[in-house]
Amino acid sequence: MTRISGETALGLAWVIALTASLAVLFIGEVLGQTPCLLCWFQRAFMFPLAIILGLGLWWRDPLAGRYGIALALGGGAVALWHMGLYVGLIPERIQPCTAAGPSCTDDNQLVFGIPIPLMALAAFALIGALSALSLKETRT
Repeated sequence: MTRISGETALGLAWVIALTASLAVLFIGEVLGQTPCLLCWFQRAFMFPLAIILGLGLWWRDPLAGRYGIALALGGGAVALWHMGLYVGLIPERIQPCTAAGPSCTDDNQLVFGIPIPLMALAAFALIGALSALSLKETRT
């Protein structure tokens, strides 16, 4: 069984964060889909991940994964809440979106048939796990 190095794990986390950041920019700016309030909060956690993890790789900082974990936990919490709203586990009366803006729970939240909150939750979970894995080599 091949072990993944800390730098490789951090690199994979950065690729996921960069891909997710570019994808939501494409959805919003090119496709013209206005993000809901919870999508904005998730972006507030994802965009810095792409920058911080990228700089951690550039500077070869073996502890950059700490920041990846912290931001992934915050973004993952928002994505989990969003997913709960989307599937109906959280009552609509708690929904943060206004009647004038895009809904957190409608069909605009689908890309290729997959809910955006689920994609965000998966991305944050992978980034968090890979960031944690990148720190394993520094604890000797």
